[in-house]
Amino acid sequence: MTLHLYFARRFGVMFLAVGGSVTLFVALLDLIEQVRAADSGVTFRQVVGLTLLNLPSGLYEFLPLIVILAAIALFLGLARSSELVVTRAAGRSGLAALIGPVLVAALIGALAVAVLNPLVAATSTRYAELRESYEGGGSVLSIGREGLWLRQGDAGGQTVIRATRTNPEATVLYDVSFVEYAPSGGPERRIDARRAELRDGAWDLSEVKVWPLGPGINPEARAERAERLSLSSSLTQERIRDSFGKPSAVAVWRLPDFIGQLEEAGFSARRHAVWLQMELARPLFLVSLVIVAAGFTMRHPRAGRAGPYVLAAVLLGFGLHYIRNFAQILGETGQITPWVAGWTPPVAALLLAMGLILHREEG
Repeated sequence: MTLHLYFARRFGVMFLAVGGSVTLFVALLDLIEQVRAADSGVTFRQVVGLTLLNLPSGLYEFLPLIVILAAIALFLGLARSSELVVTRAAGRSGLAALIGPVLVAALIGALAVAVLNPLVAATSTRYAELRESYEGGGSVLSIGREGLWLRQGDAGGQTVIRATRTNPEATVLYDVSFVEYAPSGGPERRIDARRAELRDGAWDLSEVKVWPLGPGINPEARAERAERLSLSSSLTQERIRDSFGKPSAVAVWRLPDFIGQLEEAGFSARRHAVWLQMELARPLFLVSLVIVAAGFTMRHPRAGRAGPYVLAAVLLGFGLHYIRNFAQILGETGQITPWVAGWTPPVAALLLAMGLILHREEG
């Protein structure tokens, strides 16, 4: 037990050291990018705030790299200090040195999914809202039990849109209401339609009823009906989909309910279902990266060629990461099921890593 705790503590310290260095690097890069992309009216304090809000999302993407670099540094240090030699001389297999780091990697993955994932969802959503407010206009989409809510805006004012359901491409809304607001903030007009289709730069409405709104106006008395009506819009299909299309913007604990709400509203929830399975499999993927690093670096320093083996471990880690992303694409396009897309790459990576380490230690 003492041996396992020692190796686990060493890996934890190395993970924090590598994580701190990567955090500083990512923060500086993102700060430079935010300064370059900021409008002239955005202050440096606001840019720093955007950078801090975007930092958790960047770190979450770099988490596999942090884990494999920490594992490589750990096992290289143990090899150079001959601690692995002492462990084997004491009658313990080299695999015993893996138990502590593997458990720590699994704990890091579990905490990342349970704690960091909701934090990333909250900060990325707030980041998008702030950046949109600094740039002006924009659109926000919300999906709930009562239907779909969408906001579009430009210099001429804001429009709040509510629909009971939509098509999977988010270009056709059914039983839809538009409430137009003036730049000063007051409502100007309400429009109800049976169907609204998004075309190039406009909503094409059918079976329409329009109520003028404002102080001293009887809306029903001045209401008008029309078979067709066109409303200008700055929205596109891509902008609507991007408003809710990033699964990482939804906390993992809310994903099952959110998937159900998407399907009720008529959207395809395949992207979110794939992301949910990938998040649940994340601890297993991090464990496989630790074992991959061990398979290449648990060697005596006198054997030489440490550099090529370290490079091979990093390249294999990147390869596994891209295979995982490729499986995600296959799952999102419907080529494979979400469960297969989420769990097959981590399981395959774990089996590959175990085969590698067993070949070196027991072969």
